[in-house]
Amino acid sequence: MKRLLVAVVSLGLAALLNLGGVSAAKASPSYDQEVTETAKLYKGAPFKWGGTTPKGFDASGFTTYIFKTTVVNKSLPRTAADQYKGGTPVAKGKEKLGDLVFFKTNGKSVSFVGIYMGNKEFIAATSKGVRIQSLDAKYWKGTYVGSKRYLPE
Repeated sequence: MKRLLVAVVSLGLAALLNLGGVSAAKASPSYDQEVTETAKLYKGAPFKWGGTTPKGFDASGFTTYIFKTTVVNKSLPRTAADQYKGGTPVAKGKEKLGDLVFFKTNGKSVSFVGIYMGNKEFIAATSKGVRIQSLDAKYWKGTYVGSKRYLPE
């Protein structure tokens, strides 16, 4: 369904460009925009333990899928804990679009990851499906571990 929507929107934009309704952008989207906009397309996708596709994602399966299927084309480690071991550390409050944010949701070690969307929000595959969450929410504040940058500067 989402692919059909993307196709329809793309055809509509192409028609507008051909008719002179809008001018083409001169710059291509940045990696951070590509990652965050693509991630938003999967909002509402179901949760599935061990899931790595739009049929069902877990948290690290979602980040792995987004980074691999966008122009970034980057393979991330499969688990949140292993993703946290890589990347470049980012100070709290210095996150940029597309950075990964990590949490200890199991009380022991890094066990959850999401993609920073700006404005203290992130998108992640939660037990209720892919949703946008606030870093300021009490639960996420209490389990936050850190952020890492995998995108090129």
